[in-house]
Amino acid sequence: MKKIGLAAQIFIGLALGIIVGALFYGNPTIATYFQPVGDIFIRLIKMIVVPIIISTLIVGVAGVGDMKKLGKIGGKSILYFEIVTTIAIVVGLLAANIFKPGAGVDMTHLAKSDIHKYVETTDKVGHNFIDTIVNIVPTNIIQSLAAGDMLAIIFFSVMFGLGIAAIGEKGKPVIHFFEGVADAMFWVTNKIMNFAPLGVFALIGVTVSKFGVASLIPLGKLVLSVYGAMFFFIFVVFGIIAKLCGTSIFTMIRILKSELLLAYSTASSESVLPKIMEKMEKFGCPKAITSFVIPTGYSFNLDGSTLYQALAAIFIAQMYGIDMPISTQITLLLVLMISSKGIAGVPGVSFVVLLATLGSVNIPIEGLAFIAGIDRILDMARTVVNVLGNSLAAVVMSKWEGQYDSDKGKQYVTSIRQEQVQQEVA
Repeated sequence: MKKIGLAAQIFIGLALGIIVGALFYGNPTIATYFQPVGDIFIRLIKMIVVPIIISTLIVGVAGVGDMKKLGKIGGKSILYFEIVTTIAIVVGLLAANIFKPGAGVDMTHLAKSDIHKYVETTDKVGHNFIDTIVNIVPTNIIQSLAAGDMLAIIFFSVMFGLGIAAIGEKGKPVIHFFEGVADAMFWVTNKIMNFAPLGVFALIGVTVSKFGVASLIPLGKLVLSVYGAMFFFIFVVFGIIAKLCGTSIFTMIRILKSELLLAYSTASSESVLPKIMEKMEKFGCPKAITSFVIPTGYSFNLDGSTLYQALAAIFIAQMYGIDMPISTQITLLLVLMISSKGIAGVPGVSFVVLLATLGSVNIPIEGLAFIAGIDRILDMARTVVNVLGNSLAAVVMSKWEGQYDSDKGKQYVTSIRQEQVQQEVA
């Protein structure tokens, strides 16, 4: 029997899900039976994310054992994240100004979706930059673990890892324990990934059956603008960054093809977090950097999300015929640079950020109701950019710190190519 790789299995699940969803468009039965399957897969992934982050981060930080060195890595990471996300916002603004996806849109032909839950979330979060900094420090780590508060979990794990390093020999049994936890969780991850094609099939089937192809037509220009800007950002911006790091964006895509397909299908960055940490370590990035940079990037380095937020804001302004001079767009850029940080764990994060941002530049928040119906399709694209951006960030930081193992990276790429050849021969 011909062996089919995981990426091919996920692609088959994606294709079949689209076909089944299209055939049963508008039939609620699909959601009734398929949604639980997709939900189980996402819950399985979320079940292991926190244990993996805690265990790998504690082991990695304990291995570094130097607060000054770790602080330097953290400072460089935040600087890099801010630069790249700012470029993403600029690309989004340029795409919106060049292609003008909102110009001439007839709002009377658009369906409005309920965005009340996003408004409630915005009120509940009350998000600003100062809150983000304060909330990094947990008052109750058990509560933070239960809530999946990633920044608080990272802070605690870093401090715990430094504490283990400080006590020397007494800390070695604790390090061995968390090494065992990490290895066990990665084993569980590999088993869960066998369920990925079925989870993708169910989730995409439900999505297509709900919105249908026809709903994309009135907002087709927005969809094309978003996807075009995302492709530009991946192959030009990420391509240049990867080249400066001595690698290729195409190599990164080849390594992460299964994860990128899975992230696209599920519109969930968490679904691939354990695997991209594992693969970036195999690609030559040290555990200390990988375990710190990638989880932190999930809160501070959402390139796809910030690009979309900038483009969507201008789209809504164009749709309402609101003039957006350069000064107002610069204000929008500055607001997004701050408001997009630190709330990655909030459901519908891009909508929450947009709701918190539009009012500052006098754009009607009601405009979000017109694009909420197709947000899932747009979310799939921005999730891929987020995942690829955080994977690349691990390489950038490893190179910046002079700790990237290029020989290990080359060997891993070679092994992947050989595996692909064997699968084709089989």
